[in-house]
Amino acid sequence: MQTYKLIDLAKTIRSKNAGTDKITFDIIFREKEKYDLVKNSGVLNRKLICQLYDIRDDEIADFVEFDPAYAIKFTIYRRRPSGSPGESDVFGCQQYAPLLDIEIPAD
Repeated sequence: MQTYKLIDLAKTIRSKNAGTDKITFDIIFREKEKYDLVKNSGVLNRKLICQLYDIRDDEIADFVEFDPAYAIKFTIYRRRPSGSPGESDVFGCQQYAPLLDIEIPAD
């Protein structure tokens, strides 16, 4: 079965600070067909996010498939507040890398 990597389908894959206690992730597509392929595959879901980030489901604040923007967005709680001792990414902008190689099956 042929698969695509998420990085090859999405226009934007990013993470960013969402306050002192959260990091939000955006996966945005240029084409509706690519968005629908990822959304309908069911691969990108809460369970996968838990596996990729070694978190529990209750550590995901939001998980939204936003059809009008061809976007999938989710927010996770930080283990440590932004900027606190031992916290490694104040802006939350280095957390998206595990998403890049997610494999999405072709239709």
